[in-house]
Amino acid sequence: MAKKKTTFVCQSCGNQSAKWLGKCPQCSAWNSFVEEIISDGSGISTLKNTSRTAKKARALNDVQPLTQKRLVFTDKELNRVLGGGAIPGSLILFGGEPGIGKSTLMLQIALLNPQFKVLYVSGEESDEQIKTRADRINPKSSENIFILTETDTTIIRSAAETLNPDILIIDSIQTLHSNNLDSAPGTVSQIRECTFEILAFSKSLSLPTFIIGHINKEGSLAGPKVLEHMVDTVLQFEGDRNHFYRIVRSIKNRFGSTNELGIYEMLESGLKPVTDPSKILISAREEDLSGVAITANLEGIRPLMIETQALVSRAAYGTPQRTTTGFDARRMNMLLAVLEKKCGFKVGMEDVFLNITGGIKIEDPASDLAVLSAIVSSREDISISSKVCFAGEVGLSGEVRPVQKISSRIVEAQKLGFEKIYVSKYNDLSALSTINEITVFKVKKIEEVFRDLFS
Repeated sequence: MAKKKTTFVCQSCGNQSAKWLGKCPQCSAWNSFVEEIISDGSGISTLKNTSRTAKKARALNDVQPLTQKRLVFTDKELNRVLGGGAIPGSLILFGGEPGIGKSTLMLQIALLNPQFKVLYVSGEESDEQIKTRADRINPKSSENIFILTETDTTIIRSAAETLNPDILIIDSIQTLHSNNLDSAPGTVSQIRECTFEILAFSKSLSLPTFIIGHINKEGSLAGPKVLEHMVDTVLQFEGDRNHFYRIVRSIKNRFGSTNELGIYEMLESGLKPVTDPSKILISAREEDLSGVAITANLEGIRPLMIETQALVSRAAYGTPQRTTTGFDARRMNMLLAVLEKKCGFKVGMEDVFLNITGGIKIEDPASDLAVLSAIVSSREDISISSKVCFAGEVGLSGEVRPVQKISSRIVEAQKLGFEKIYVSKYNDLSALSTINEITVFKVKKIEEVFRDLFS
């Protein structure tokens, strides 16, 4: 019997080395090399197909377009991030932190869509555990749901071919193993090999497949980066355990937009889609408070009204603190420099704390104007009316720059009962026709905003 050869593989990027290294030279990760067995002595094995025949190149005009209809779910938020539903034969990778609700959402797909036959494969839970969680989500379980607690990809494929389901759900890819490799489940080589095998038979069966994937401590999907290139869609589950809201964000989508997101509320009975998130992300209060401003944010093509909270106080320990939650700290430092240079507000020796409510992380530059307004409001202890919102990017010279899709932001603000919105003077508002209930205040510089708000 030949002696098995081994190699060391980085669990972060898949880089291989003949010996163990403390730091990966490719991705700079520390202590990430794990020894793995090479089956045939020629490198990591791949799926072999001896009956494969050569294919001839075809003219693009001779190829017929995809005519298969999408599988539309009862969950409108999931349909939104998928681009209208799941394409038959597509491979969808679903990532998120442990305990954030990945398995719950996947089980809801099976329970709340009785029109589809679903094969739910679990390598982490027993049949009884899945049944207990299913009864909590929906006591009236469908007869079209089938449970398979298995980690062998060969058995999973055999079950899928026998059952012929409409949807395949795998929880999770880190628990599966392939007989083509001798390495342990969860290693880079096993994750890559198992994904390749699932991709092969899901395409051949035109079977839309959801794969749950864990994330590492840096917040990215565990396994090699090539895993994200192999699948058709990558969905990221975001949120804070201390909040009830979860966000499903589309990172990659070959069959739809990557600028979409879905919002859910975590309840005892599962994840409830939030159809009007703007009302939830704004705190209900009886009186106006200082340090609070509302921004007309845009996530993809979806306008959201988000509450921004700021607290400015004198530094107690000499060195001022700059703390942000849900907002880029470096961008806040830039905005504070603009505030001090152009408006004369001395915040160099003051603590500044910024918080985006609801546990949401915003990257839209249109929130700059609301952030500065909240900071000045807290510093001067002057409240901003709860009927006022902001939508403008602030440049380094203090000018208020135009933002994209201003029409949808204004319409959303008017729908929620706001009476006034501050926008850039350079925004094109010609597309707006019905803005009778809200006043649009056009400004060129941030000084005009503060003069109108606090004078």
